[in-house]
Amino acid sequence: MRTRIVIALAAVGLGGLLATTAGCSFQENICASGEYPAIAVGGQGGSACFPDGQEPTPPYVRYPEGKVPQHVDDEWDVYWRSHGIDENNNIIET
Repeated sequence: MRTRIVIALAAVGLGGLLATTAGCSFQENICASGEYPAIAVGGQGGSACFPDGQEPTPPYVRYPEGKVPQHVDDEWDVYWRSHGIDENNNIIET
């Protein structure tokens, strides 16, 4: 009986450890598969997702190359929370 309890507790502990480890590596994508993010022009910012192969519709434009957020809270997602794109495609602080 005691051996079963120890095995059960070890299994529960291991399951909790695996769940915690897996949870730390999970990153939520900005857009779904087959889509890319675009940013709204102006200081208000905002973003939307568009299907691959389709150009963004106004007021959205593509993010500058190399500065595209891929996952929630990644470097560029955080950056664009305090920056935007003006009507001349210049990066502005908001």
